Amino acid sequence: MIRKELRLHFSEVDDVRSLPEDEQHLVELAREMCSNAYAPYSAFYVGAAIILENGEIVTGSNQENGAYPSGLCAERVAAFAASSIFPGVAMTKIAVSARSNRVKVEDPVSPCGACRQVLFEYENTQKAPMKMLLSKEDGKVVIIEKIQDLLPLSFTGNGLKRI
Repeated sequence: MIRKELRLHFSEVDDVRSLPEDEQHLVELAREMCSNAYAPYSAFYVGAAIILENGEIVTGSNQENGAYPSGLCAERVAAFAASSIFPGVAMTKIAVSARSNRVKVEDPVSPCGACRQVLFEYENTQKAPMKMLLSKEDGKVVIIEKIQDLLPLSFTGNGLKRI
């Protein structure tokens, strides 16, 4: 047996103002999008903003539903909208932010597994990294250079292609 190890490399800044202007703007948009979330059950508000290769920005917020599996996370709302409105245009950066009026959000929140898989598929298909900026209402921002770093040993779908 051979033992192997996977590592995640990421960066942090203490304040959004430490980022380049375009990334500051993306984080602020994600923070603003928390206000558009429909989260009457969890009171956990998530916003996302994606900048595309062509400079367009597409936003999203989490949308809950009383039939819990029917809701959708902010990251997928934004990614699906971007892909629908601008098909074939690469997504270069995504910012995600979260807040709650029920629990203290102490650290930036990372995407769920389903969102990681969806974002990875877009990154893999476009053959270019998608940078991720994770934040909360204020404070530090976690920077991940590519989605694949969040999903090691990822499923690519290659096994689903017909011969």
